[in-house]
Amino acid sequence: MTTAETPERAGRPAAERPPTETKILFARARVTRRDQTVFLGKLLLAAALTALGCSLALREGLWASAAGVVLLAAVYTHMVELQHQCLHHSAFTSPRPHRPVGVALGLPLLVSYTHYRVRHLQHHKHLGTPQDSEFFGFDTRAPLTWGMLLRGAFDYGRLLTVAREVARSWRGTWAYDAGEISERRRREVVAEYRWMVLPVLAAAGLAVAGYGGQVLELWLLPLLVAAPMHFFLELPEHILCDTETTDVLRNTRTIKGSWFSTWYTNGNNLHVEHHAAMTVAINRLRERHEEVSRLAVHVERSYPVFYWSVLREAARNSRPGRRARPAGDAA
Repeated sequence: MTTAETPERAGRPAAERPPTETKILFARARVTRRDQTVFLGKLLLAAALTALGCSLALREGLWASAAGVVLLAAVYTHMVELQHQCLHHSAFTSPRPHRPVGVALGLPLLVSYTHYRVRHLQHHKHLGTPQDSEFFGFDTRAPLTWGMLLRGAFDYGRLLTVAREVARSWRGTWAYDAGEISERRRREVVAEYRWMVLPVLAAAGLAVAGYGGQVLELWLLPLLVAAPMHFFLELPEHILCDTETTDVLRNTRTIKGSWFSTWYTNGNNLHVEHHAAMTVAINRLRERHEEVSRLAVHVERSYPVFYWSVLREAARNSRPGRRARPAGDAA
């Protein structure tokens, strides 16, 4: 379900709308101590859920162990969303903690903080243009089909890409392939990929020492399960939106969601609000949702409503004899 809006509003980029229409949405705001406290609370909860997942995964019995693996996969996915807030320096009142905390949050799923940050900030800058390129690289402009969904959900080739980046970093041949990058950022990316050998070597050492089962249950299996979780969490952001415009009110989707989905995605459901003011603390985006509901084209009531529209579009594009249309052209 999308919001209804007048043709006049729908046809104008955000920059051309009357200031009164977007005053709240595009307003900047500094990170406060309260925002920082909220984020620290999220970190503590993630740590507690990780401990619970480890406890369940190591129990005897298939169902308890499986529940622990799934919980760990869900928490590791959630941690990448917390890392996303660190990318924008909107978690702490000082910029300094963002990188060390962000690096730690991305480690379970082998996501380099600085590499992700550089690519993601470029995504914000170039959204709606041919230069747009996200770090997690399924193409939201490609036709939405069952094949696209399956390839995106089970993209384990990303792990091979990470291994290649690690090897290049250790050889000293790593180079940025998506535009320009400062020498300082390049050194940070190389350092982070080099650090990734530490958990891999630790896991290998534990396996040799006879703890291979624990390594499998606490990391490798959750890593595999997290891949489709993360894909479907990221999918709503721009798919089936207008990819030929730079107007954030047309090229991005917001999902009102529940308190649970807002917490689990760390506010990723409020994506129009985030793109309109990317340095605003995530916990304060809800204040802007009423304005987005009035002005944005793609506003969904819930995640089930969105996923149902995805399934319908994939089914339509996958019918024999039907020519698949670009996702950005979908109604």
